[in-house]
Amino acid sequence: MTKLREPLLACSLPAALEAVGERWSFLILRAAFNKLQHFEEFQSELGIARNILANRLARLVEHGILARTPFPEDRRKIVYGLTDKGFALLPTMIALRQWGERWETCVPAYPILVDARDRRPIEPVAVRAQDGRVLGRGDLIWALPDDVACDPDAAIAAE
Repeated sequence: MTKLREPLLACSLPAALEAVGERWSFLILRAAFNKLQHFEEFQSELGIARNILANRLARLVEHGILARTPFPEDRRKIVYGLTDKGFALLPTMIALRQWGERWETCVPAYPILVDARDRRPIEPVAVRAQDGRVLGRGDLIWALPDDVACDPDAAIAAE
């Protein structure tokens, strides 16, 4: 096995896909980003079978992506909300949506995701260098930790 291939086996992508890498999970997350909170809301909005919804919600809670809490006014009713870990998936969700618009449906998604401040559509998600440059296919390589340049400013900021 090559020096680089062995560490790729320890890549975190399979763990991330285990947590959310399934169609219904992404649709539930999209609904949660749109402020849906109750089992019945998810079920009605998504048209998902109740057993599948219960399973996916349990998995997202188990992975710490959603929090499950009793509704204050009626403790029998449950509220599902995004955790910080769940909210951190927003760039991934936006990137997948934009990819789907470009490569799968070839039409803009509706509703349009806009900046709440100025109501303008958001920019496409891009991979950027530390200096802000957008990086393309030819600008990226996989590197082992020993081959990565250390940012002296980042080291100072961490102290």
